[in-house]
Amino acid sequence: MTADEQLLARIDRLESLDAIRQLAAKYSLALDMRDSDAWVNLFPEDVRVGGGKTGRKALRDWFDETHSMQFDGTSHHIGGHIIDFDDPDHAQGVVYSKNEHETGPEWVIMQMMYFDQYERIGGRWFFRRRLPLYWYATDLNKPPIGDRKMRWPGHPPYHGSFHDLFPSWKSYWERQGQPHDGPVEPPAPLEKFIETMRRGAPLPKPRVRS
Repeated sequence: MTADEQLLARIDRLESLDAIRQLAAKYSLALDMRDSDAWVNLFPEDVRVGGGKTGRKALRDWFDETHSMQFDGTSHHIGGHIIDFDDPDHAQGVVYSKNEHETGPEWVIMQMMYFDQYERIGGRWFFRRRLPLYWYATDLNKPPIGDRKMRWPGHPPYHGSFHDLFPSWKSYWERQGQPHDGPVEPPAPLEKFIETMRRGAPLPKPRVRS
C-alpha cells in the first residue's frame, strides 16, 4: 500500500468511526421522538426482525407496538462507545446507555449496554444488529438491590443479561474477587478489544420486551 493509499485508508477509518457513533446518537433521538421511519432506516433493508420476519416495515410494526404498549415517554443517554473494525465495511461495538421511562404511574430508570454489529452498504453505515443487554430497570425510588434486577411495573422481575456477554464477570466472582495466580495477559490486538474480552463466549439471548 502506497503512502497515499495509507492516508486515504486512515481518513476513511476516521470518517467511519464518526458515522458509527452518529448511528447510536440517531438511534436514541429517533426512538425518544417516536419517529419510527427514521429509526428503522438506521438498519438495512433486509433487517431480521424475529419470528421469521424481515424488512423495515416489519421492524416498524414491532417498534410502534412495543412503544405504544409500554411507555408514555423515554430518554436514552449514551455513554462510552467502543468500536472495533473487522474490515473496512464491517465493525462491532459496545455502547453504554442510561435510560428513563415514563410508564403509567411509575418512572423507571435503566442501565444497559448494546452489543452492535455494523455494516457499510452503498457508502452508508447501518446497524446490522443491536443486542440489548440490561443490568437493571426499576422505579426511580426503588433501588434494585438483589437478583433479577429487571423490575417493570406489573411484571415479575427477571435477569437482564448485562454481564453475560463477557465471561470475566463470572470468573471474577468464582474466585470471590481474589487475585489469580496466572500471568497478566498481553494487550488485545488492535481492533480486537471486544473480541478478546468476549473470549469466545456465546451471545446471550436477552428478553427484549417485558
